[in-house]
Amino acid sequence: MRTIGLGGVRLRRRHRTTIADPAAVNTKYVGDITYLSVGGGKFCCLATVIDLCSRRPAGWAIADHMRSELVTDALAAAIRTRGSLAGAVMHTDHGAQYTSRAFADACRLAGVRQSMSAVGSSADNAAAESFNASFKRETLKGRNGWSNEREARLDAFRRLHRYNTRRRHSHLGRRSPLAYEDAFHTTSTTLTRAA
Repeated sequence: MRTIGLGGVRLRRRHRTTIADPAAVNTKYVGDITYLSVGGGKFCCLATVIDLCSRRPAGWAIADHMRSELVTDALAAAIRTRGSLAGAVMHTDHGAQYTSRAFADACRLAGVRQSMSAVGSSADNAAAESFNASFKRETLKGRNGWSNEREARLDAFRRLHRYNTRRRHSHLGRRSPLAYEDAFHTTSTTLTRAA
């Protein structure tokens, strides 16, 4: 390479400016919807509710529609998983499902404060957008879609389970979302008892 004048690109070293606070688990969530192609020009929709601290999809719902019930079902699943989301903030885009009265009522009843970025900006729920992209890339593995809705649902369930239990994240110190949360809870309990 040197003889023909080629050299590798040297990237500047990244400086870590923000350090995640483990106490932030269950305080900030992002939500989004993505299409799942199920053959014959048909689609299913996957709505997720993701904990920003641990990157854990705490709740999700799949349906053959994009009505507000889809996102309220995903929120209800997250509440069942966490026990409570009271005091949490939920960042979403300005989709009709997230601006609906049904979703606003579900958030109010759960004690969740809604937050939306500016129209046309995905800054607040970029983690959800990134999750959706990696979900499709890692689940479809080059295919255009699933052959039917049942296959899509089964793949989604397997992928979400694997994501929470085994997929490692550089953001979490090369741990899975559940391992990260378990380490936090173990540390917190130990520190509380020692104090």
